[in-house]
Amino acid sequence: MKFLDQAKVFIKSGDGGGGCVSFRREKYIEFGGPDGGDGGRGGDVIAEAVEHLNTLIDYRYQQHFKAQNGRPGMGKQRTGAAGQSTILKLPVGTQILTEDKESVIADLVEPGQQILLARGGDRGFGNLHYKSATNRAPRRSDPGFPGEEFWVWLRLKLIADAGLVGLPNAGKSTFLAATTRARPKIAGYPFTTLHPNLGVAAVDGEEFVLADIPGLIEGAHEGHGLGDRFLGHVERCGVLLHLIDGTADDVVDAYRTVRAELDAYGAGLPDKIEIIGLNKCDSLSHEAVEEKAAALRAAIDRPVMPLSGVSGRGVQAILRVLLPLIGKERASRRPVLAEAEVEAASDSWTP
Repeated sequence: MKFLDQAKVFIKSGDGGGGCVSFRREKYIEFGGPDGGDGGRGGDVIAEAVEHLNTLIDYRYQQHFKAQNGRPGMGKQRTGAAGQSTILKLPVGTQILTEDKESVIADLVEPGQQILLARGGDRGFGNLHYKSATNRAPRRSDPGFPGEEFWVWLRLKLIADAGLVGLPNAGKSTFLAATTRARPKIAGYPFTTLHPNLGVAAVDGEEFVLADIPGLIEGAHEGHGLGDRFLGHVERCGVLLHLIDGTADDVVDAYRTVRAELDAYGAGLPDKIEIIGLNKCDSLSHEAVEEKAAALRAAIDRPVMPLSGVSGRGVQAILRVLLPLIGKERASRRPVLAEAEVEAASDSWTP
């Protein structure tokens, strides 16, 4: 299924039904009174967050959504039927923005959450409504009120327990394939991944959702390489796993490039818990792994975990470090990184 994280759609709620002008006409009733019924109310346009969806591809080919108009009133005091509402079923994590993208109308973060986007038009009154002691035979009725219509943007920000970030070709897709049943495209050139991928990782009988975010480049927070759209997905991740290509000439510079983009983008990204993984260590000697890991530790004063997504070494150790942090994040508590635990897992690496 193709991934799409942004779509523009037109929505229109239903118009209200018009009232009816009618008078009672029966045998032996000389002066039948007014009996024109009211119209029906127009249908609403509602957005609903549903599970088991992770793309907006359905809204690429159908871009107009209109609710049903209310039916007009009829004689014999019959009220018109209300229009049927239209429900837009959206993935959890979808934001709904105005046409100019300046304001957020709604943010769907919980399954089953519903938001009224466009209210249906009110009904028009029939002449029965205007009957009074001084006006026994009114001939007045009202048309229904028009519904609302406008364009909106749908923007999906994937909700995952952990997000994989790093420069292009850092091995994020390989790590996702090694830990989940997801099968992203993997190749030996940058920008192989062009859209986020999701997978469910399992460790010690527990499961959590892992998101592979396309590689970030310098200037990503300004939109270079679609970076601002990719960073939007990172916003909803509870914990970040920052993978660094161990075969790079300068691993410290690679870390700082991505870290600078996260800090510049803001939106809570600088405050997220971050685990550092030195990937592709199967291509390095034991001395080279130690040298590059030590350079990273000295530059950023953080624990660094060597691993290899291809061979699988160090992968389970890093998942076991992520699991308790994700559990605490799910419980809305600020997790504290146990550096001793990370150091112990790092020592388990053997090339």
